[in-house]
Amino acid sequence: MTNINSLNKQYIAGTWRDGRSNNTLTDKNPYNGERITQFKMATTEDVDEAYKSAQDAMDEWNQINPYKQRDTLENAVTYIEEHEEDITDIIIDELGGTRLKAAFEIGLVKDMIKEAATFPLNKEGKILPSVENGKENRLYRMPAGVVGVISPFNFPFFLSIKSVAPAIGAGNGVVLKAHEETPIMGGTLIAKIFEEAGVPKGLFNVVVTDINEIGDTFVEHPIPRIISFTGSTKVGSHIGQLAVKHFKKPILELGGNSAFIILDDADVDYAVEAAAFSRFTHQGQICMSANRIIVHQSIYDEFITKYKEKIASLKTGDPRDPDTVIGPVVNEGAAENLKAIIDKGIEQGATPILKGDISGNMVEPTILTDVTSDMAVAQEELFGPVVSVMTFETDEEAIKIANDTEFGLSGAVHTSDGERGVQLAKKVHTGMVHVNDITINDEPIVAFGGEKKSGMGRLNGDWSLEEFTTLKWISVHYQQREIPY
Repeated sequence: MTNINSLNKQYIAGTWRDGRSNNTLTDKNPYNGERITQFKMATTEDVDEAYKSAQDAMDEWNQINPYKQRDTLENAVTYIEEHEEDITDIIIDELGGTRLKAAFEIGLVKDMIKEAATFPLNKEGKILPSVENGKENRLYRMPAGVVGVISPFNFPFFLSIKSVAPAIGAGNGVVLKAHEETPIMGGTLIAKIFEEAGVPKGLFNVVVTDINEIGDTFVEHPIPRIISFTGSTKVGSHIGQLAVKHFKKPILELGGNSAFIILDDADVDYAVEAAAFSRFTHQGQICMSANRIIVHQSIYDEFITKYKEKIASLKTGDPRDPDTVIGPVVNEGAAENLKAIIDKGIEQGATPILKGDISGNMVEPTILTDVTSDMAVAQEELFGPVVSVMTFETDEEAIKIANDTEFGLSGAVHTSDGERGVQLAKKVHTGMVHVNDITINDEPIVAFGGEKKSGMGRLNGDWSLEEFTTLKWISVHYQQREIPY
C-alpha cells in the first residue's frame, strides 16, 4: 500500500490534492497522542466540486456493462485482501482498535462489498398491464442520484462502506465526508481502494473537513438526493430535518441503548461471555453495544460474580498488544464525558462493583449495579467501557425495562427455550434482537436499522438496493389512444 502520508489529501474528481482551506487537521493516534499525518481542510468550494464530479461521472458508470461493474467492485475486495495487514495497522493507530476489532471490521467490509457487487445485476424492473388497450407499463429501477455519506469515528471503515459500496453498486455517484477523528480509515483509504479497483474517476469523492469550515453545505447542496448519516441521535436529528427540508431522503443510523436480557433458564456461563463481548468490544464504542444487562433475580448473584471476574480480567492498554481487549476511547473529551456519567450514576444511587481508572484517553471497565430506569446511566448511550446491571422477576418486567428508553437499535435475549426468547424479543421495541447471541450483529443480506431515536431506514442486501434506487414509470402505447376531446 502507498505510504500513509500519501493518504492525507482530498480525493476530488479523481485527483489527490490539498483542500483549499487555510485550516489544517492533525490526525493523531488516540493511544499515545503521536501525530499520524496532517490534512489541509476542504472548503465549500471543494464540496461543490466533489458533488459536481460525482454527478458528471454517473453517466459514464452507468454506460459500463453491469458485469464489468460487478468485477470492478470485486476488485476492491481483492485490494483489501492484498493489503490487510497494512489496513490493520491503520485501524490500530488511527482508531485505537485492537487486532481483534480490526479483523472483525475488515471482514464486515469485505462481505459488504461482495454483496454490493451483485447490485448491478439485480436492478430488476417490472412490466405491468394497463387499463388501456394496446398499452404497456414498464417500471425501471434507476439510480437515485448522487449520495452524500457522513462517516462516524467508531467503525469508520465498515460504516462508510455500508453506504458507499451499495450506492455505487446501484449506479450512483458518491461523496464521502470523513469524520475528523478518522479521516483515513473513514475516508481517504476508501478512496484509494476504489481508485485501485478501477471505479471511474470522479464517481467517488472524499472530503476531509468539519462543520466549522463548511456549515451545513454538505447536506444542503442541491446535487445529492440522499444523505446517509451514521452518528449521534442529536446530530442525526438535525441532518434528517435539514435533508427533508431540501427534499432529500435521509438514511439515519443513530445511537443505541441496547438491553441484554438474561432469563431465569439461561446458560449463565455463556451469558457472561456474550454480555462481556456485547459491551466491551472496541471499548464499548459501538451503537449496538449492550448498555444495560437485565438479569433475572434468581440467577443474579451467580451471574454478577462471574461477570465481574470476567470483566476484571480484560486487559486494558496498548491496542498493538494482541492480548489487549480494551484500548483507548476516541479522545479525552469522550473520557471526561464517561467519568461525568459514572459519577452521576453513583450520585443517583448506582453501586460501582468494579470502577476502573480514567487517565487521558484510557478508560478501564466500570460495572454499575443497583441501577434503575430513571437513572441517567440507564437512559443515555454509554459510548465506552461502562455498563449498567439491572434485575427483574417476570418476563413482562424485563420487557418493560428494555423498552424504557428513547432508543431502539439492537438487543439480546438469553434463554434455554429459543421460542420463549423469540416471543419476548417480538415485544422489545428495537429494529433487531438476537436470541442466545451478542447484541453486535451485522450481516450483508439482512435488514439492519433501528426504531424510535435509533434511526430511519434499513440497509444491507435488498434493502440497500431499495434505498439507493428509485422507480421510474415509462409507459408505451402501441396504438393511438382515444382522446375524449
